[in-house]
Amino acid sequence: MLRGLSIKNFALIEQLQVSFDSGLITITGETGAGKSLLLGALGLLLGKRADLSSVKDNSQKCVIEGIFSIKKYDLASFFEEEELDYEDETIIRREILPSGKSRAFINDTPVTLQSLVSLGVKLIDIHSQHQTLEVATNDFQFKVLDALSDADREIDSYKRGLKFLKEKEKEVTILIANQENFTKEYDYNSFLLKELEEAKLKPNELSELEERYERLNNIEEIQERLSGSIAITSSEEIGVSDQLNTIKTNLSKIASYSGALKELSERIQSIYIELDDIQASLADQLDRLEADPRQLEEASQRLQLLHNLQVKHNTTSIEELITLKEELQEKVDKTESLSQDIEKLKQEISTIQTQLDEVAIRIHKKRNKALPQLVQELEDILKALGMTNASFKASLSLEEKYLKNGKESLEFLFSANKGGAYGELKKVASGGELSRIMIAIKAILSRYTQLPTIIFDEIDTGVSGEIAHKMADLMMGMSKNLQVFSITHLPQIAANGHSQYKVYKEDINNTTITQLKLLSKEERVREIAEMIGGKDISDSALTHAMALLKQS
Repeated sequence: MLRGLSIKNFALIEQLQVSFDSGLITITGETGAGKSLLLGALGLLLGKRADLSSVKDNSQKCVIEGIFSIKKYDLASFFEEEELDYEDETIIRREILPSGKSRAFINDTPVTLQSLVSLGVKLIDIHSQHQTLEVATNDFQFKVLDALSDADREIDSYKRGLKFLKEKEKEVTILIANQENFTKEYDYNSFLLKELEEAKLKPNELSELEERYERLNNIEEIQERLSGSIAITSSEEIGVSDQLNTIKTNLSKIASYSGALKELSERIQSIYIELDDIQASLADQLDRLEADPRQLEEASQRLQLLHNLQVKHNTTSIEELITLKEELQEKVDKTESLSQDIEKLKQEISTIQTQLDEVAIRIHKKRNKALPQLVQELEDILKALGMTNASFKASLSLEEKYLKNGKESLEFLFSANKGGAYGELKKVASGGELSRIMIAIKAILSRYTQLPTIIFDEIDTGVSGEIAHKMADLMMGMSKNLQVFSITHLPQIAANGHSQYKVYKEDINNTTITQLKLLSKEERVREIAEMIGGKDISDSALTHAMALLKQS
């Protein structure tokens, strides 16, 4: 509930600070006194967009602050989601700066306008005549019916299931689209994969293959040069081996004469041993060489195959071709498994739909049971409000499609006159009738669910006499469960308020400002008397005013 309101530098309001209690709070004042300014300030506090034109003195900032008692509203989860500090007494502040920019705060933490709107709708329901069309909407009618049906758990379960169903349907849609795309490429991918599989690719194969090809392709030159090298080393008298042996013999004979000569003798000995080993290796390599046209052809063809694959797939190594083969294998496997995945998802969807259908039937039964009660309560309240012949025809029909709060369509028809044709509320009910229907619905809702603070903005326009008393009684009944504000011109309603505030204008220093004050008992008598008889208050008006206040 709204505990306190502070307004500074807004429109005709210079400085205003007021506290409110629970129950029915009535706000009265002459037309044009500024009652709409209060609603405008509250609108800004609850997230309405602001501009500099609503600031009284645009050289200073405008500040609107509300204190709300929210303990009963179960809003801890909202504060957690918004990462805000939760307080049972929550303060909302809105500032409009001289630059035209606005800022919003919840418990002194800056918030976005959207966060303010999200919290605002949970705290205050401002209801004016032009908002009565809401009662004609299917969503609102279901909201009222569900308050009586006690189907909250089933509806929450249905909504969770519907969300899950939509997620699964989205998944299967994506898979089917993927399947169509993959299927188009499947044959080509399979062909490429088969081609790479048949190539039996091996890492590092290319360098080994190129070496083998070069050896086989140049075998005659290799043989010739190996033979020549062996001849040079092993030729008698002039061969490198014999010459080196002569040097080795000469040095060995003089090695004992000095350390340097000994070192040279040892070095030539090492060279002689190394040359001997090289000579044996040359002979071994020559013995191994054998021309093999078949192996050469195989190596050539293999190299050509690998080269063609690299060019075809724009790769530079066998390893890249192996990676490509693995990717193609994954695509082919995925395409082949998509059908199974799609079928599995469709079975899951079918199971979810079966469960949703069961929940929807339970919701339908509870709503069907509550519907006659809603119609009866509405008609009873409307009769008390002077609509003696008002009647409703309401029915629920199960549909095939899944709607956001069930599988039903609700037909809610109205007739204001006995024997009159029934029709949709928005088509057959007048503005005044819609206003009374709305207040009747709010009265019903207040008994079955925790509503936020309600502000009725002249919803009683066009009402008088005994009907005004009945409307006042209705608001009084609602105020037992929630805080109710009524901006009213009716003395019957004003007198029934647990507290009454007056909006008025006064001139201070040649400036007109709007003020709001809580009326004392004596001031209430005079205010209500003025509402009854005008500015010139008669004794009968005073007597009538006192009688109204005693009745309340």
